[in-house]
Amino acid sequence: MSMTPAAKPIAPPEQAADPQIARDRRAARMATLRQILLPTGTAALALLLWEIVVRVMDIPPVLLPTPSGIWVKLEQLFLPLILRHAIPTMTESLIAFAISTVVGIALAGLLSSSRLLREALYPNVVFFQLIPKIALAPLFIVWLGIGAESRLSFAVFISFFPVVIATLAGLDNVDKSLIKLCRALKASEWQVFRDVRLPFALPYVFSGMKIATTFSIIGVIVGEFITSQAGLGYLVLFASAQAETELIFASITVLCVFGLVFYGAIALAEIYLRRRFGA
Repeated sequence: MSMTPAAKPIAPPEQAADPQIARDRRAARMATLRQILLPTGTAALALLLWEIVVRVMDIPPVLLPTPSGIWVKLEQLFLPLILRHAIPTMTESLIAFAISTVVGIALAGLLSSSRLLREALYPNVVFFQLIPKIALAPLFIVWLGIGAESRLSFAVFISFFPVVIATLAGLDNVDKSLIKLCRALKASEWQVFRDVRLPFALPYVFSGMKIATTFSIIGVIVGEFITSQAGLGYLVLFASAQAETELIFASITVLCVFGLVFYGAIALAEIYLRRRFGA
């Protein structure tokens, strides 16, 4: 008669897991929750105080509307007016950001690969960035006209520089032993850049891209202030001429939401790529 060994009792997950690991996970969850709740609660408190102060002091809506009044205006005009103007602003901001990212990474790669190019170009790039950007906006209109080309060019001009600086810093800080190993294995310069230097520089690249998100939106809005007949920048100017302060704040609210979503998408892409490449 065969004897079957008694099955060993399986410890529940709570007992099998290391208590220190469980505590670390709880601490990480609490830290994440705190990072979400603290800024959200602070913003809600600020909006509540704003509402109370405006109502108690009886400030006219033309000077400072209440958050509730801005919300009502947003509900009334979002679909028929605000969304129609938001679409070109968002589209042009995304295009400008994409172009500035590609140009910034490519230029940083060139500057990092050649000492001669770096000495010749980098000081000039920095010099042009020292010029007040708003002073150059009319020149882009003179050169490129009043269409989307001038707004996109101006937005790219002011947003590619953070990508260049951040990417260049990342490429310069790659572990030199890895570069020597790749060259010992007869890897080409493109292979070294693609497989070692760029993945290592990803945290730096995304730092520059996060700044570029804001700059690309600013560049498009400035262009819309000057020439456009559509877009949130144009809508803000139109509402200002009509003393529609609630509409101004409603448009700014949509811009803020778009900026937050834009920034969040870049942050999620950073998390995904850093996990994939182990950066």
